[in-house]
Amino acid sequence: MVKRAGPALVLGLGIGGFVDGIVAHQLLGWHHMLSGWYPDDMALNMRGDGLFHLLCLVLVLVGVGLLNRAAPLPSRVLWGGVLAGWGVFNLVEGLIDHQLLGVHHVRSGPDQLAYDLGFLALGLLLVVVGGLLAKAGRRG
Repeated sequence: MVKRAGPALVLGLGIGGFVDGIVAHQLLGWHHMLSGWYPDDMALNMRGDGLFHLLCLVLVLVGVGLLNRAAPLPSRVLWGGVLAGWGVFNLVEGLIDHQLLGVHHVRSGPDQLAYDLGFLALGLLLVVVGGLLAKAGRRG
């Protein structure tokens, strides 16, 4: 699945980052990109968020560019790849930024581990559902 759905995975990485940034950073205000390291420096956190969103935009554009260079994907393979890419984003960000580096947590406070584990569980679920959807699309 990875070779065929590679462009969709890249697109999903960018979309997953945008969803995280828009929902957790902006709408809910739970954290900013560097809030675990610099909790009181809002200007630095805003620049970090901006660079993060710029990276997400680059991933989306690269994913779209790769999709345009390849044969059209069946819808289930495309959306399965997007979901799996979003899940990979959650798993990588959740393990590296949240757990290993402590750059930020999904939501700091007494239940931060539960929020972080929920983020990882959502990532795993997205990878599994996306993989199953893409596999079903290849068979169809």
